[in-house]
Amino acid sequence: MSNFEQAIHYFHKNQEKLTESYFHLVRIPSISTDPDHGDDMKKAAEFLSNYLKELDFERVEIFPTKMHPILFAEKKSAKPDAKTLLIYGHYDVQPVDPLDEWKSDPFQPEIHDEYVFARGASDMKGQVMASIVALESVLRTGELPINIKYLLEGEEEIGSPSLEGFIQTHADLLSCDMILNPDAGMVGKNKPTLVYGLRGMTYFEVRVDGPKADLHSGLWGGNVANPANVLSQIIAKLHKPDGSVAIPGFYDRIPAPSQEDQLHISNNKLSEESIMEMTGAPAVYGEAGYSPLERQGSRPTLDVNGLYSGFIGEGAKTIIPAYAKAKISCRLVPNQDPVEIFNLAKDYILSIAPDTVRIKVFLHSAGPAYLANDAPGAQNLVKSMSAVWQAPVTYKREGGSIPVATVMQRELGVKSLLTGFGLPDDAIHSPNERLHMPTWLKGIETLIRFYLSFGE
Repeated sequence: MSNFEQAIHYFHKNQEKLTESYFHLVRIPSISTDPDHGDDMKKAAEFLSNYLKELDFERVEIFPTKMHPILFAEKKSAKPDAKTLLIYGHYDVQPVDPLDEWKSDPFQPEIHDEYVFARGASDMKGQVMASIVALESVLRTGELPINIKYLLEGEEEIGSPSLEGFIQTHADLLSCDMILNPDAGMVGKNKPTLVYGLRGMTYFEVRVDGPKADLHSGLWGGNVANPANVLSQIIAKLHKPDGSVAIPGFYDRIPAPSQEDQLHISNNKLSEESIMEMTGAPAVYGEAGYSPLERQGSRPTLDVNGLYSGFIGEGAKTIIPAYAKAKISCRLVPNQDPVEIFNLAKDYILSIAPDTVRIKVFLHSAGPAYLANDAPGAQNLVKSMSAVWQAPVTYKREGGSIPVATVMQRELGVKSLLTGFGLPDDAIHSPNERLHMPTWLKGIETLIRFYLSFGE
């Protein structure tokens, strides 16, 4: 048997045991944003550390940070001229709220209709374990043709505050020929996908202050400006009737789509019907003049992510709230500078705000868009996916943001290959997160083939 056939045989023979290892990681409630789960974060890092030690990694080290540990591991090939693959992942997960909307315990994985339901099943414990299970299958059946490094963090879901500094101070440790980041996904079942672009993001907050304290709406309504009303009016002016963003200068630096982008968009379809089915939305909304696929990855957006003001408890309380605030994000495309976009948004909001309230607009985070259509190893991965799925590979620009890809390119000088084996309806960050097991199994076979072919 070939090396690939031996590795696949090992995987299928030990599939139950390997799947249970994945479930073990999922059962650890590693919620990075919740201080009560600090010990669980350590447990998740230690589980992964011990797993890689059992695979005879020469170096496995857990680096403490101000919050949650970073795990580095290295396994060297016997080949003196072997290429080095760095695999990035995160072991932290989103909170499970609202808990009452889950159909099962979020940290007790259950399989129903070929899907495993659990928090982190798809994002991204399933992807991390797919990469490790595939590696185990190769290591237990033959020689590793490449050097493997792992960089696994526990703060991705809270913005990775420790990661950039770690990469900057450990650039030599992380040096590599290629980076694999499986924190993306597929466009659909039986549609293997390579993500070659990510949108950037500017995330900011708007706070509107009015009276010094909540006021009786009967006594003061009509004489004192209501911050909730004012904020609502401001938000309403952030978009034009055609769905485009109303901020002056917002679109000024966007280039015309490349021939490559036009080709990929023409080859792929995202129907309005499928959007409504996957999201539950009664109708599709978006910037006029662009297809759903263009809106998803090739056009910038502005969205309110959270609103708060006044009384939101049960029953009634007739007040004019003292303040109102909104958290707003802009997803950005190449050539848009995230800080510049923030400043444009700030200036516009301040210009339309009345003098009856006090306005503060402040930046939370900002990161540029990312393109990696020429990343080393891309063709190896494409061939591996095509061989396993017996289907052409879809190239797409993802609507989300993965800031670590930009940081790694800047600090290590290497672009990341972005892929993954989750599906658009996996409900990541939502109740009843799930992962399609047949797709996950094919993903493991893909990575087995990729590990073996990348070293050729």
